[in-house]
Amino acid sequence: MGGESMTRTAPRGVGTGTARAGGGNRLGQRLSGLAVALGLVLFLGGFVWGALVYRPYTVPTSSMTPTIDAGDRVLAQRVGGDEVRRGDVVVFEDKTWVSNAKVVKRVVAVGGDTVSCCTNGKLTVNDKQIDEPYLPEGSLAEIKNFATVTVPEGRLFLLGDERQGSLDSTAHLSDAAQGTVSRGAVSARVEAVVWPWKGTLKRPTGFETLGALSEPGPLRTIELLIVAGAVLVLGGGAYGPIAGRVSRSRARTSPAETAGVR
Repeated sequence: MGGESMTRTAPRGVGTGTARAGGGNRLGQRLSGLAVALGLVLFLGGFVWGALVYRPYTVPTSSMTPTIDAGDRVLAQRVGGDEVRRGDVVVFEDKTWVSNAKVVKRVVAVGGDTVSCCTNGKLTVNDKQIDEPYLPEGSLAEIKNFATVTVPEGRLFLLGDERQGSLDSTAHLSDAAQGTVSRGAVSARVEAVVWPWKGTLKRPTGFETLGALSEPGPLRTIELLIVAGAVLVLGGGAYGPIAGRVSRSRARTSPAETAGVR
């Protein structure tokens, strides 16, 4: 009929693509929510694991310089004395050394070992000269010679890395235990200096000829969990604002669809 006009309505879901876009947004929101949840589990789980396995300590003296300076904050893995091996830097408490205070020293000999100093300027354990690269550059393995000490079973002989100023086993040689400390006095093994950041302690490879060294604790794994968790939380949380901005940008640039007229 002349003059009659008809308006054609576009089929639902055709041309605009809104149904497909909506489904994509819902999927993205679900994935971002899952990422945030997983990230929180990893992030908080890493901190909880670290709190169960490690303890922080502040070292008050310079007896372990340059490995650990006075005032450094360290992380020490909770271990029993039976897990301690030569070369470990340990935290212990012995009232014959210091009353009501923790002490940090390096284990250089264990029960059954014979230790003396010095042979060609080096510490000698079981007749083997020990390379100690952690000592201050140019320093001697000990400032004095001391007679050979046979460490009783179940006990440890400990020295500071700063041998000139460390009140260690050599300062207690006249004691009944000849300066040795019970394994049971050990409560933790230092693994890293975290403030100021120096990272994990270097492995005391000079003692490898005497037996196996201690294996590192789970600190690196814990660090990875915390970092991965933080990335997932931040990435998942950022999805919403980014997706909304992209959607608004597309809406502004897409041409409006008009109905056909005839």
